[in-house]
Amino acid sequence: MQSSEEQSSGTRLFPEGISPTYSSTSLCAQFPHIGTLESPANAPSIATPQAVTKAGGYYSGKERQEMVGGSPPNRKELLKQAVWRYRWHITAGGVLLLVALSMFIFTHLDESPVTGRTRLLLFSRENFMDLANATSEGYMELYKESFIPLEDPRHKVVETVVKHLAQRNQDIEELSRVPWSVHVVDNPAINAFVLPNGKVFIFTGMLEAVADIHQLTFILGHEMAHALIGHSAEQASLSHLLDVLSLLVLTAIWAVCPQDSLAALGHWVQGKLVQVMFNRPFSRKLEAEADKVGLQLAAKACADVRAGPVFWQQMEISDQLRGDTNVPEWLSTHPSHRNRIAQLDRLVPEALELRAACECPALPGTDPRTIFSKSVKLLLNSVQVKGQDGEHKGTGGLGALTPAQVPAVANQGAQPQLAAPPSLPQAGALGAPPSLPQAGVLGAPPSFPQAGALGAPPSLPQAGVLGAPPSLPQALVSKQAELPPPRKLEEEPKTS
Repeated sequence: MQSSEEQSSGTRLFPEGISPTYSSTSLCAQFPHIGTLESPANAPSIATPQAVTKAGGYYSGKERQEMVGGSPPNRKELLKQAVWRYRWHITAGGVLLLVALSMFIFTHLDESPVTGRTRLLLFSRENFMDLANATSEGYMELYKESFIPLEDPRHKVVETVVKHLAQRNQDIEELSRVPWSVHVVDNPAINAFVLPNGKVFIFTGMLEAVADIHQLTFILGHEMAHALIGHSAEQASLSHLLDVLSLLVLTAIWAVCPQDSLAALGHWVQGKLVQVMFNRPFSRKLEAEADKVGLQLAAKACADVRAGPVFWQQMEISDQLRGDTNVPEWLSTHPSHRNRIAQLDRLVPEALELRAACECPALPGTDPRTIFSKSVKLLLNSVQVKGQDGEHKGTGGLGALTPAQVPAVANQGAQPQLAAPPSLPQAGALGAPPSLPQAGVLGAPPSFPQAGALGAPPSLPQAGVLGAPPSLPQALVSKQAELPPPRKLEEEPKTS
């Protein structure tokens, strides 16, 4: 989601104020989100060694400057003679340093869960979890006045999906041993994130942004993938390694530059280069990996994985409607919407095979990606016709839509949604019972009987539309009414 994390991250699904990269002000920066969102400015923070690295480089360089400045006039010649005299000592010291660094890195290599990727981890799980617990306490304090009640149907929806994802993926040890807990923040930001200790934070704005329970499952699967793989620890490890190497560069900059202004400029350039060449590409790599693993988690939970690309198509259109500036991907911590859509489209066939292997109910033959594309075209054509008739002069195209309409467009003609319990009215986009998911959305655990498209507990009636609780925002209930009457769509070949 630009990437949306620059404008809202959540996807990139993250409270404002916390950068997805490792900074000197916040360890929370290591808890990556879905790509659309940022973190609160007053988010909890823990001091990091980066500030110490910068200060060490500055003082070491200045000390070297003073030493050189106080040397005799022939200091360069004397320095050359000293280097030549101790050349073997210097060579041996360099070799020993390289060997020690190589051994250190080699002994801290680890295999990533699910993907099997080899990565560098400088933290033990116990140490990092201690930091994660401290960070989660800060978030709990930060949002304590904004949490919606546990009995709120919106909270029950999210809790149901998280429990279902965890239950259907119990074969993954790193996921099954995490004590997942859900916290829904009453905030219009389109944001969600999961901390390494299993604390799930999702904003009500995200609940309004998703078109159905399938998209919500994909979003939560993405965030849970960050936590189970340990992406935050990876980012922290890379940042520590870069800090150590940067110390040498900073020392050289402050030692060589004759003026403090030039040294400060070199210091700033060095920091930006590290961000563009290392931190941000690595963050984009982790986001792409979380998309892939999150899609697999959603597939095993029997969600319609084809809804994943549709979510990012919605976010792309919403960004255009809001007039958000598109940040070049190489400057962003998250992949662009287009690249995420393309990657997910490539992964969908494999995810569908995984879903079928988990004995999930068959999906409707109509692809939601095709439905979304056709619905947007029909809506735009309708707006253009009205504009020609004088009803919407000066309007047309995407400018005639509002961001709130986009999820409703995706929901037109879509497959059956989650059924609501009998106590809740049938309307809107997101209601869910506190028990297991119902018809047409998420596969029920094997022990539950299958009914229709998806098995539901016998005590709950089946319904073909996702029930919305009375407390959900009216925008969810009235989205469908805002759209022109749907037409019967002709089948067209699927387009990516």
